[in-house]
This record gives sequence, C-alpha cells and structure tokens, in this order.
Amino acid sequence: MVLRRRVSIETKTNHERWLVSYSDFITLLFAFFVVMYSVSQVNEEKYRVLSETFQSAFSQQANQAEPAKEAGEIASLQQLETELTAVLQGLIEQGSISVWGNEDWVEIEINSNVLFDSASADPSSQAQQVFSEVADVLAPFENAVAVSGHTDNIPIRNSRFASNWELSSARAVAVVKLLAYGGVGPARLSAIGYGEYQALADNSTEQGRAENRRVVLRVAKDKAAVPREGAVELMAQAGQQALEEPVPGEQGSPAIQPSVPQQDDIQENVVPEEAIEPIKLPNGGLLFTSDAKGRG
Repeated sequence: MVLRRRVSIETKTNHERWLVSYSDFITLLFAFFVVMYSVSQVNEEKYRVLSETFQSAFSQQANQAEPAKEAGEIASLQQLETELTAVLQGLIEQGSISVWGNEDWVEIEINSNVLFDSASADPSSQAQQVFSEVADVLAPFENAVAVSGHTDNIPIRNSRFASNWELSSARAVAVVKLLAYGGVGPARLSAIGYGEYQALADNSTEQGRAENRRVVLRVAKDKAAVPREGAVELMAQAGQQALEEPVPGEQGSPAIQPSVPQQDDIQENVVPEEAIEPIKLPNGGLLFTSDAKGRG
C-alpha cells in the first residue's frame, strides 16, 4: 500500500477588497448629489403659480370653516356662551366664574374676590386680564351688556364708601370701564349697584357671604335700546318714590329720613347738565345715567 502525502495549497489573501465597497459608496454618493442638484432646478414661475394656488385654496377653506365677524352685527347667544366659556375655562374649573345662558341673555358671574380687594373697587391685575379676554369676545358685536355689582350684608363705612350700595356701584362702573377700554362700545354698556339686596346665599355664614360678593355681566340678545322720554320719566318716578322711603340705619340707630332741600339750596346746588346722578330703584339698586331728560 502506497501512502500519498497531502500537499497543502497556499491561499493568497487579498487585502484590498475594501476598495470595491468604497468605490460603490462613492458612486452612490455621487448619484445622490446629482439627483439633489436636478431637483433643486425648479422653474420659479411654475413654483410661484403653484404656491399662490395653494394659498388661495387654504384661505377659502378657512373662511368657510369660520365666518368673519362683521362689526355691528348681533351675535347669537349660543355663540357668545361658547366663546366666553372657552376663554374663561381655567377660572370656571376653579369655581371662581360661571357662564350660562337662556333665551334672553348670557350671564357671567364672577366672585368679587377674584377682581377686587376687600372694601375696594380698584380692579386687580387678574381682573384686568379677565375683562380683557371678555372684551375681545364682545367687542365685534352690538349686543347690550349690563354689569351689576353685589356685596354681602356686612356694613361698610370708610373714607371712600359710605355704604354697600356705593361699593357695589363703584365695582360695576370699574368693570364697565375695563370693557370699554378693551374695545366694547360704551353705548352698549350699563352699570348698576345692588349692594346686599340681591343675595344668592345666606349672609349669616362666611360661605354664604362669599357667594354674595360678586359681579354679574348679562349680555343681551339685542342691541342696547336708547331710552325714550317716557321710559326716563318712569325711572325718575320710581327713583323718587324709592328715595322718599326711609333708609334703615346701622343696627341700634334710628332710620335715616331723606332731607328735603329748601328752595335756596336747590338754586345753589344745581346739578350740571352732563353730571351723572344715581337713581335708586325699588328693587334695591342704583342706576347711573346722564340721560335725565331722555336724550339719546
């Protein structure tokens, strides 16, 4: 038996195979830049026409989705309630503001603690922000807006306010000024102070008194009506009748009777034609108006 010796075959290793992959990579990279360069060469005129077409299409779609607000129109109460709820959502969730509506108006009720310091009618920075947002919603429209101030029954007597009537009235006027400053037409606005005489809760508890300290905005479904002579006369008669009734004083003191001015006093204290005088209403409120003769 003959044994054959296995001869080993020497294998030569190619150490330059990476050049193949590198050349492929360079080729692909070159092709990529060629494509990018060709894409960048766009006809400017065609691009401009295409861009204007897209802008026009999107603009028409946006106008159809949200009709423009025309100045001077009457907004629907549902629309106002929806928009006011959206802008005041944070304070609504905190329980400081409530927004609701019916077929005649949308009502915004705000706790006075959010708007004013105790025994003050100077709006806080938060009040300015709140009524700036409310004014943005109300300004484009012509719906009448009535603002009323309310307090608890704790008597107040300081250097600025002699009664809760005056405090509540001053707060209502302060809110009206903020709305007017925010762009709401002054002819649409009115302010009235009810003092403690339109209570929502029991004033014998701290929680009840806190609920009663509030400012209420009512946005009507119609424009503000210009007072006519007959309406002004009725308001004046109601105010005179209310003023002739005795006003209760503080606890333990007699009722305060309104003083009757003498003829000389009337001549010496003539109210200027444009002065704003409060009219006390039978339901416990003070109406501020400069239209004492029925002027529009």
